[in-house]
Amino acid sequence: MTSVFSTPAPAASPADGGDDAGLAARVSALDLESKVRLLTGGTLWTLPAEPRLGLLPVRMSDGPQGVRGTGDDPGATGLLAPAPSTLAASWDPELAERLGALFGAEAVRKRVDVLLAPGINLQRTPVAGRHFEYLSEDPLLTGILAAGLVRGIQSLGVAACPKHFVANESETDRTRYRSRVDPRTLREVYLAPFETVVAEGGTWSVMSAYSGVDDGTESAPMGEHAGLLRGVLKGEWGFDGAVVSDWAATRTTGESARGGLDLVMPGPDGPWGDALVAAVRAGEVPESMVDDKVVRLVRLAGRVGRLDSSPARPAVPARPDTAEYDLLRETAVRGTVVLRNEAGLLPLAPAGLARVALIGPNAVAPYFQGGGSAYVPPVRLVGFAKGLRAALPPSTEVTVHRGGDARLHPPFADPAMLADPETGGAGVRAEFLGADGAVLGSVVRETGDWGEFRAFPAGTRRVVLRTDVTLTGEGTHELEFGAVGRFEILADGERVAAGDDDRGVDLVLDSSHHHPEGITVGFPVADAEVPRRVALTLDLTVVDADGYGHFVTAHLRHTAPGTGTAEEIEAAVEAARAADVAVVVVGTNEDVESEGWDRTTLALPGAQDELVRRVAEANPRTVVVVNAGAPVLLPWAEDVPALLWAWLPGQEAGHALADVLLGRAEAAGRLPWTLPARAADVPVPDAVPVDGVVEYREGLHVGHRGWDRAGLAPAFPFGHGLGWTEWAYEAVTADADGAEVAVRVTNTGARAGREVVQVYLEAPQDGPDRPLRVLAGFASVTAEPGATVTATIRVPSRVYQVWDVAAGAWTTPAGAYRLHVGRSSRDLRLTAAVEIGTA
Repeated sequence: MTSVFSTPAPAASPADGGDDAGLAARVSALDLESKVRLLTGGTLWTLPAEPRLGLLPVRMSDGPQGVRGTGDDPGATGLLAPAPSTLAASWDPELAERLGALFGAEAVRKRVDVLLAPGINLQRTPVAGRHFEYLSEDPLLTGILAAGLVRGIQSLGVAACPKHFVANESETDRTRYRSRVDPRTLREVYLAPFETVVAEGGTWSVMSAYSGVDDGTESAPMGEHAGLLRGVLKGEWGFDGAVVSDWAATRTTGESARGGLDLVMPGPDGPWGDALVAAVRAGEVPESMVDDKVVRLVRLAGRVGRLDSSPARPAVPARPDTAEYDLLRETAVRGTVVLRNEAGLLPLAPAGLARVALIGPNAVAPYFQGGGSAYVPPVRLVGFAKGLRAALPPSTEVTVHRGGDARLHPPFADPAMLADPETGGAGVRAEFLGADGAVLGSVVRETGDWGEFRAFPAGTRRVVLRTDVTLTGEGTHELEFGAVGRFEILADGERVAAGDDDRGVDLVLDSSHHHPEGITVGFPVADAEVPRRVALTLDLTVVDADGYGHFVTAHLRHTAPGTGTAEEIEAAVEAARAADVAVVVVGTNEDVESEGWDRTTLALPGAQDELVRRVAEANPRTVVVVNAGAPVLLPWAEDVPALLWAWLPGQEAGHALADVLLGRAEAAGRLPWTLPARAADVPVPDAVPVDGVVEYREGLHVGHRGWDRAGLAPAFPFGHGLGWTEWAYEAVTADADGAEVAVRVTNTGARAGREVVQVYLEAPQDGPDRPLRVLAGFASVTAEPGATVTATIRVPSRVYQVWDVAAGAWTTPAGAYRLHVGRSSRDLRLTAAVEIGTA
C-alpha cells in the first residue's frame, strides 16, 4: 500500500550550505552573542547577515495570493492570483505546482527569498475570517494541493513557509486563545496537511501560529509547544528546516527557545537577544539548541541562494510575461464552480445576445482579493464589465447597474465636502504634535481616509486632524467616524466619540487598525438651499506598534439624506427585463471577508437577496455569479436557472468570467467545502473562545464529515460541480489492499469536459470512532463527447489508519472497507469492497 507520508525530509547538500557536520562546525565557532543575534529578524522583513558564515540577508514577504514584497518600493505592484480557495476548487495538484512556480518567479523578481505561504489551516467554520485564504475543509485535499504549491515555489529557489502550525482556524482573539484538540483529532485532521507538505512538498520552513494548543499532554502557545514543534515536526517527521514565528507572536525567552522556535520575527527587537544570551549562560537554555537554530537558518539561506557560496537562482523575466497572465486567468476559470444550470442556459451563445444587463454591487466593484496580510497591490485589475465588453461582439449592448450598495460602512466623505479650516482650500489639515504639545509640522490631504498614516516627523506623539465639512441637501446627514488606539473626536467643539485602547502592537496583530468600529452621528440640515458647516477635530494618539512602527488610523465617511437601495434595485430590474440575459454578481467585500476578524453572519450583506429575487422574476434567463471566498447563504438558489461560484478571482476576474459565461473554457471547479442551506445546520457555527479556549468538540467530524454524521442536507455538498457536460460512471476496481482504484467514466454530453473523480472511504464502524466517510483520493480526467476514459486514483495508506493514543502510533484496524466513487460527497455512484487484515 502506498503512503503520502513515506518521503523523508530532504537532507542537507552543498547547495544547502554544506553537509551538516561542516555547517555545525562553522556555526559553533561563532561566539554566543553572534549566534543569538541571527535568531531575531534584522528588520520587519529581513534576517541579519553574518560575513563569517558567508550569510547574506534573507528577505521574506507575505502571500498567498501573490508576492507583496518587502515594501522597499512603495509603488511596487505584483501579479494578483485568485484566492487560495479558488485554486482548491480546481482539485488539481499539477495546477497548484504551476501556480507555485509563478509565485516563485514573482519572488525572484522582487528579491524575496521566503514566501509566507501557503496557509494550510482548515476551513473548520464557514465564518472564519481567513476562510478565503485557506484551501479546504478537508485535510487530504488541503495537503495534496499545498504540497503542489510548495514544490512549485521552491522549484525557483524560493522557500515556502506553510502556516499557521497548528489548529489556528479562527481570528477572534487569535493572539490569545488556545485550541483544545484531542490527540487523535490533532494527528488525523489538523496536523495532516502539515505532515504532507513536509513529506511530499519538502518545505524549507514552517510558521508557527499566534494561538496555542492544549492536546491533553501539553498546553502552550504554539511558539513554546515543545511536544508539537520539537517532538512531532522536527523529531518524528524529520523536518530539517526553520520554524518561524508569526509576526510579534513571541512573548517569552526561555520557553520559546526551548519549545522549538528557530526565528523570532520581526526585528530588531524581541524577547530573545540579550535575554536569550543570559538564559543560555544561566543554564536555562542549552547552547546546543542555539546552535541547532542557527544551523537551520543557515541551511535555509543556502537553499534560497543567500550564502556567498550558493549557486544563483534560476533567471526569470524582469516583468511578468503573457504566460503568467494566462495562468492566473486559467486558475480563475478552472476554479469556477457551476452549482446550477437548468435547461442548459450556460454557456451563452454570443451571437444571440443583443443586450446584456450586468447587475449587482460586485458587478460594479468586484472583490478581487481578501483583506489582511494576503493583500497584493495588483499590476492590473480586469473588472467583470471590462471583461464582458471585451469578449462580446461590438454590437452587444452591456448595461451596468449596481442595485444598491452592499458595504457595511458608507463611502468616504467626498473630498469636495472637506475644507482646510485655516486656508479654506480643499482637504483635511493634520498637525503633528510632540510629547510637550509643540507643533512639529503639518500637512493637508484631500481624503477622509487616514488609514495607517505614518508620514509624520520623528517624535510625533499626537496627530490632530481638522476639517470643515459642508453638508448640502435637506434632511439628516450621517457622518461615520472611525479611529483606533487613544483618540477624541469633536464636532463643533462637542465631544462625539473617544477611545482609550492602549494595546499597541496587538492592534496590528488582530487587524483592528484596518477596520475601526464606526461611530455614526446625525447632523440635520433644515433648508435644502442653505448648507450646514460642521467643524471637526480628530485628536489621535500615535500607536507604537513595536516592529510595525508608528501610525494613526482615522476614517471619515458620509451618508446623504435619502440615500437608499430601492431606486437602484428598480433600475436594475428594468434593465434585466429589457435584456436578453441578466448576469447578477453578488458577494462579499472588504468590510466582510478579511484577516483579523471572523464574520458574525453567513448572510449576504445589504439587500442582495432581494436584488436577486427581483431580477430573476423579471428575466427567466438570469445567471447569478457569487463573488465570495467563503460560504454565504443563498436562499434563492433554487429559483435561479444558472448559478456560478467565482470566488475572489484575482486580477484577471473579468476575462475569466467572460471565458466561462461564453463557453470559451469549461468551469470545471468542484467545491472544496460544504455550502450550507441554513446557518442553523452548520456543524461548527463559530469559533469564539470561551475563557480563552476554542473547543474542537466535533473531533474528527469536520466539514463534510460533520454534515454526514448529522444527516443534514446542505445547499450544495463538498465536491459538487457540474461543468459543461454529463458523465456516466461505468465500472470501478480496487487493488486487494485498496492502494489504487481504477474508475471507468464516459462523457455522455455534447461538449468536451474535465471530470474530477472522487473516492470516499467508508471504514468499519464497529471499532474506534470513525467518520461515516472520508475523502480518500481523487483524480481528474478529460474526454471528448462519447469518449470513455479511466481515472486511476492513489489511496494513501494513512486514510485507512487511526492514531492509537495509548501506543503513540498509527494502526490499521482490520475489517471490511468500502470505497465509494462519485462526483461529490453526496453523489456516490459506484462501490468497491476491500478486506484489510482479515483471513
